[in-house]
Amino acid sequence: MFASIRSSALTGLCAVALVAIAASCTSARKAAPKSYTFFPPAPDEPRVQFLTAFSSEVELGRSPSFADFITGRPSGAGPLVKPYGLALKDGKLYVCDTMTSSLQVFDLAKRRARYFAPRGEGRLQMPINISIDADGTRYVTDAGRNQVLIYSKDGVYVGAMGTTGEMKPTDVAITPDRLYVVDVKGHSIRVYSKADRKLLFTIPRDPKEAKGKLFSPTNVAWDKQGRLLVSDLGGFAVQVYDLEGNYLRTIGQQGVAPGLFARPKGVAVDHEGRAYVVDAATQVVQLFDPEGRLLMYFGQAGSSTEGELYLPAAVKVDYDHVSLFQKRAAPGFKIEYLIFVTSQFGAHKVSVYGFGSRK
Repeated sequence: MFASIRSSALTGLCAVALVAIAASCTSARKAAPKSYTFFPPAPDEPRVQFLTAFSSEVELGRSPSFADFITGRPSGAGPLVKPYGLALKDGKLYVCDTMTSSLQVFDLAKRRARYFAPRGEGRLQMPINISIDADGTRYVTDAGRNQVLIYSKDGVYVGAMGTTGEMKPTDVAITPDRLYVVDVKGHSIRVYSKADRKLLFTIPRDPKEAKGKLFSPTNVAWDKQGRLLVSDLGGFAVQVYDLEGNYLRTIGQQGVAPGLFARPKGVAVDHEGRAYVVDAATQVVQLFDPEGRLLMYFGQAGSSTEGELYLPAAVKVDYDHVSLFQKRAAPGFKIEYLIFVTSQFGAHKVSVYGFGSRK
């Protein structure tokens, strides 16, 4: 009897195995080769590859835990709702979520996420942008409090810059000894001493001067050559100054064609002095050389196709975490650095691109 049962079971298992093998072969025959999204598109030489996009730790590749199985829901942070600014430090991606009054912190290696939502004096209301100093100190511009909130590398609240009605800060650029704070209310950049947080001067130096005038500045970045780039939403351009506030040049003007701006927001600079500027209206990121000449653009309007952006807001260039994303590169494409872009709407709130070239 047992022999008969074993024989029947073995026959059944063999049948299942044969069906599985046949299905596997059929699937393999039907599987299409993996496609990759590059900018600019062929026949031009590819320089930027779309790597991935995510809104939560699950999309980042987090594996479900036993707690997820028991509760039926992920144990980490929920999906981003309406992000704006972001920063990277020591394997972690910090994203300002304006709708949840918090930062969402993604551990890129562990593929986990958590909320940073302090209480008491350091409570966030509407975080817009975050900048992190070399020592880990975090500067968060909060549009609800109209202050720059300061936290230690461990997340301990240190203090705030700005009093009621003094300014409306939207971004901070950090140099070794200064803080450059974007003040959209004052149509200027307020420059502070980092050591004592005292105001040193404002940019532009002469508000009456036509060249370099700011209307509605939103984002700021500085490069290793000592130039300060300010995206001016109201001026439809990016203004460039030296670190003492002297006007150098203007990048772009009003328009919807390549090289022009309709709604400039996030700005970043790579080690070669190339500037990346987000345009929330045309929903692309434009790339300029150090002299302000357009090189290319990437991204496009939408939220369903790889590489698309939906109301993009901020951009950051990152050299420190390439190894975590190189495996997503197309065969033969070597990534030099990463480009992170936030979208305020759509299914994927953080898009990751790689700048590089074929080997």
